[in-house]
Amino acid sequence: MSDEKALIPVEQQIVDFYGDELIAVAVEVDGKQQVYVPVRPICDYLGLAFAAQRRRILRDPVLTDSVQYVTITATKGEKRGNPNRLCIPLDYVSGFLFGVSVQRVKPELQERLIRYQKECYKVLDEAVRLRHLSFENDVADLLDPSSEAVQAYRMLQALTKLAHNQIVMEARLNDFGRTLNDNTQRIEELESTLGNPQRAITQGQASRISQAVKAIALELGRRSGRNEFGGVYGELYRRFDIAAYRELPSKQYDDAMTWLRDWYSSLTGEEVPF
Repeated sequence: MSDEKALIPVEQQIVDFYGDELIAVAVEVDGKQQVYVPVRPICDYLGLAFAAQRRRILRDPVLTDSVQYVTITATKGEKRGNPNRLCIPLDYVSGFLFGVSVQRVKPELQERLIRYQKECYKVLDEAVRLRHLSFENDVADLLDPSSEAVQAYRMLQALTKLAHNQIVMEARLNDFGRTLNDNTQRIEELESTLGNPQRAITQGQASRISQAVKAIALELGRRSGRNEFGGVYGELYRRFDIAAYRELPSKQYDDAMTWLRDWYSSLTGEEVPF
């Protein structure tokens, strides 16, 4: 396969994918209309070495039989080099992406790769369908523009595109909301340990206290043959003057964990599992 035999696209479309500009082109292969996607922009956005991904594609028995070089028009702001780009069929984009291991990309790009794997094909396919990326003329272009049916058709297209943009916007807002909630929880934990010394321990700290009590109670129970949970909790409550372990002041959390670890070690002579 040589880029000297690059195909000339009939149409080229830029698709916005969460701020990344991907390209889809309509070409004719063996007399059939097909949509192809250049590989390099995807590699650049995911921090992947294009040369290595090109070798992987050419080793793959499915992808290597379907790739084509296509002459791509440089987008605004893009460096103008060899316009002939290695492209894969739109239908194989997911297959290519799932061949990239999340662990092999930079940590800051792993979430982006997962998003590409989950949504890239769907977004590209929807964008292509909305634009009718193919050799065929748009139906509305073939009919009388004054026709009420044509006007309704064009209005439907506009509404569909508007709905698509709304879906993308809502998805981004949901991502922002999840990030905001995570940050809020972190702030609350910091406040519990730094900003307000009288505040009770966090949910995570309470869980670790509970695990420590369980480990000690099980060890005592193996020796006595009784349920020792009440006794361990009772000793914790008496020692730190609380009515429930979740009420333990955050400033006493480290002291409580040290005491529980020492108790467990004195029973087992082993390193603590909590």
